[in-house]
Amino acid sequence: MRTDVRQVADGTYLVHGSNTNWVILTEGETATLIDTGYPGDRQQLLDSLDAVGSSPQAVAAVLITHAHNDHLGSAEYLRDTYGTPVHLHEAEVPHARREFLHQVSVGQVLRNGWRPGVLPWVVHALRVGGTAHVPVAAPEPFPAAGPLDLPGRPVPVHTPGHTRGHAVFHLPDTGVVVSGDALVSGHRTSRIQGPQLLPDMFHHERAQALASLEILERLEADVLLPGHGPVHRGSVRQAAQRAREHAL
Repeated sequence: MRTDVRQVADGTYLVHGSNTNWVILTEGETATLIDTGYPGDRQQLLDSLDAVGSSPQAVAAVLITHAHNDHLGSAEYLRDTYGTPVHLHEAEVPHARREFLHQVSVGQVLRNGWRPGVLPWVVHALRVGGTAHVPVAAPEPFPAAGPLDLPGRPVPVHTPGHTRGHAVFHLPDTGVVVSGDALVSGHRTSRIQGPQLLPDMFHHERAQALASLEILERLEADVLLPGHGPVHRGSVRQAAQRAREHAL
């Protein structure tokens, strides 16, 4: 499968994997990797690093928005193979170790199977490791508050709801927000186009996910790089407001 890598700003790349995106931030060959796709996306992940002039050995850190399989997929592989540190919000660290799992259940999927797009999404998710056991053996909380000393100088921002420790990453220097699943621009199970919350079945605490849109509204940025869907250009504040309108 061809790897879809799109440069959205200097040293900032959005990569479309199989139904899930990840982001690469570069300084020369050194890179920060935000999310890693499904376990089955590994070759695409490695190809995307090569496409931007980097390599798995040159990844300074893996930052994870949240520990669902479609974002965590190759994090342990990179940590175990290359010694790459894997960082999440402190509330998400035990989730990454799989001390518990806050993920859509089989029962929830079956109850929503009548909705357009749900069954094809399930088939694809199963094929690429959506139910695989991929814990990170030694995940670490973010090392400091504020900008991280990594390529892109990402600033973690806690946005709970989709999971308890979900975080987005603000890139003030380039006016970008990497939003994971706190705010997306499309999904195979949604008929909405543009900024939106994921369908309700995917959220651990839907009311909290809705409240976290207010946090996103306060971030000064005009480019949104979501965990699902295409890049969204325009005020992130307005994008979050639009998502709230769709959700109410």
